[in-house]
Amino acid sequence: MAVAANIEFHRFPHVELLEGPTPIQKLDRLSASLGGVNIFVKRDDVMGLGGGGNKLRKLEFLVGQAIAQGADTIVTVGARQSNHARLTAAAAARAGLKCELVLTRAVPRTDPAYTDNGNILLNDLLGAVVHDLPGSANALEFAEARANELRALGRNVYVCPLGGSSPVGCLGYARCAIEIDQQAQQQGISFDEVVVPNGSGGTHAGLAAGFTLLGRGTTFVRGHAVLSSAERSTQITLEKTSQTLELMGASNRMSEADINISGEHLGDGYGIPTDSMRAAVRAMASTEGLLLDPVYGGKAFAGMIQDIEQGRYKPGQNVLFVMTGGIPGLYAYRSAF
Repeated sequence: MAVAANIEFHRFPHVELLEGPTPIQKLDRLSASLGGVNIFVKRDDVMGLGGGGNKLRKLEFLVGQAIAQGADTIVTVGARQSNHARLTAAAAARAGLKCELVLTRAVPRTDPAYTDNGNILLNDLLGAVVHDLPGSANALEFAEARANELRALGRNVYVCPLGGSSPVGCLGYARCAIEIDQQAQQQGISFDEVVVPNGSGGTHAGLAAGFTLLGRGTTFVRGHAVLSSAERSTQITLEKTSQTLELMGASNRMSEADINISGEHLGDGYGIPTDSMRAAVRAMASTEGLLLDPVYGGKAFAGMIQDIEQGRYKPGQNVLFVMTGGIPGLYAYRSAF
């Protein structure tokens, strides 16, 4: 605890994009329906800016770094319905930066609800320039080339990685681990595990780094892979956790055994609906009145439900699920429901 308390996050450039700590709530009805495991949710879906979501915690540090470097433009990458892209556009608008989004058609969908609604509608409202690339394109390579074009015109461009999941971006969730720990102490709760979706790995890695410095260890955070296989997600998350700890001045050494990831609910791939995702989204909505997105939270919550049903958590244990937002995606996935 003393080590974590001394982490000087203020050493890193930072802009305020949140309104303070997000709440932790218990899901009483769903907990009872699943046999008495106490399910809590960390409501990172209720942030105000741009529709909210976990990427804002990363963007506090990323946009802070961009401004510290004198940037006037931020360019980032993602899939067509990227939540990170939408929130980068919102954060850029708040900070007075121009924003360009390089989006690939990585999900094999061509219906208008997917290609033109949800996050795509919001990107337009937020004033971002959108580059529409095929699924086979190298988005980051295109973004770097576009950044060089803009630099040649005299612009100062900051290129933000997929999901904002650089070590700097991961600081947002290292700080969130401290926030969760403080809230748990205030509410008199001891969590047995924290559960998150694992896409680009930054949310998981940041939490793992933060909880490591709190003495809980990296395996205290369980990720459910939604972008890559469990093996690939483990490699990425291990690398990002190590880099984040190094950035914070820690000397912890880890191996793949220290990363806790299940790939059982990825299905046929990123953004492709599964029956278990649909069931999880409906269960959360009809039991608790809360909304999960179909790409990240829905699949991860389905994984947590399966873990409960298979006895990973026992009645009376406390599990915290991080709700990462992405609700606009529901409107793009109308056909899936």
